Amino acid sequence: MSHLDPYGGAEARGWDRPDQPAHLPWPDPNLDPGPWAADPHAERYATPTAQIEPVRGAADLLHDDAPTGQIERIPAGVGLDHDDAPTAQFAPVPGDEPEADDPPPGRRHRGRRRAGRPTNGQPASSPGDQPASHLDRPAGSPGKPAAPSRAGRNLPAAISVGLGLGAVVLLPLFLYTPSFLLVLAAAFGVGIWEMSRAVRRARAVVPLVPLIVGGVLTVTIGWFGGLDALLLGLLVTIAGTLVWRLGDGMANFRRDMTAATLIAVYVPFLGGFAALLASSPDDGALRILVTLVAVVLSDTGGYAAGANFGKHPMAPTISPKKSWEGFAGSVGAAALGSALLLWLLFDVAPWWGAVFGVAVSCAAVLGDLAESMIKRDLGVKDMSNLLPGHGGLMDRLDSVLFAVPTAYLLLVVLVPAVN
Repeated sequence: MSHLDPYGGAEARGWDRPDQPAHLPWPDPNLDPGPWAADPHAERYATPTAQIEPVRGAADLLHDDAPTGQIERIPAGVGLDHDDAPTAQFAPVPGDEPEADDPPPGRRHRGRRRAGRPTNGQPASSPGDQPASHLDRPAGSPGKPAAPSRAGRNLPAAISVGLGLGAVVLLPLFLYTPSFLLVLAAAFGVGIWEMSRAVRRARAVVPLVPLIVGGVLTVTIGWFGGLDALLLGLLVTIAGTLVWRLGDGMANFRRDMTAATLIAVYVPFLGGFAALLASSPDDGALRILVTLVAVVLSDTGGYAAGANFGKHPMAPTISPKKSWEGFAGSVGAAALGSALLLWLLFDVAPWWGAVFGVAVSCAAVLGDLAESMIKRDLGVKDMSNLLPGHGGLMDRLDSVLFAVPTAYLLLVVLVPAVN
């Protein structure tokens, strides 16, 4: 079978064509210009594009920009669009309808346990016996953690740990006073370790070994040698730390030595005044006792007054929870307690005892603010988590470290030691 000629008529090749040529839809250049002869077959395929109605999209979009503009939007409710609720036109599938709140008698919800029927030997219970949520549980239930106090502490843990620390300090102090030196050495060693970990947040790496050895040495020679020996121990500690640090090169030397010097002065040197108080003959234990009682009264009075009446922040950029009302409570409690205690133990006039309490309380508050400033600068909340409810050991020693030098100087004047 012959193939169709794409340039001829509809007949196959080899067929006889008529003598009269077919009319072409374009003019013959050999003929004079005239009207074109229309192709009779062209009418069956000709479809004028003017009859096609343009698709109307959005008001400001063309057909290519909004190909689906002719699709009618499905009404989905007030304020909703077809895209927001694409399945709004579909009817719900049978079986997925929400169950009624009150099922008909004799039927119960699928998957729910029938109230009042015991299971596995357990007694029957009703829905009203169960709490609606965890907020309805009692405060002491194991499913709900204990809420912190208004000052942000876990008060039961803080009280129990505080009593334990008091026993660790007072028992060696009154049973065998020289053993209190071991308590001081251990406490300052832990404090140096906590401070060395905290300054790492500022990328300062301090030599831990010479600091701990030098701190224990400072407290020990201060116990037996007095204030001059305490100063000597501080110098030896800084010098030993300097030599140790030089072995690691000069990179970041200034930053590391600045942090090491701060730790040496802050922990063993200031804390070494407790050794000077305790080493006083005959009444060393009482001197430590009145100092610690003044610090505890200051802390307790400030906590009670600040938690109940605190409205005016004392140092919002350093310690937002401290208020002037709490400071007044600290000073008042320490003054009253110290006036009574010094009068009973050392026969000191009550007004001088009150002065002692006010000075120790102010020093304790300054020590607390100083450590808060250090922690805020380092970006830490607590020095460690060794003591539940308190944080680290340095979080408890912060006020004591500033209070013991103040108490030592005042007691030297008020209660001269018999050497």
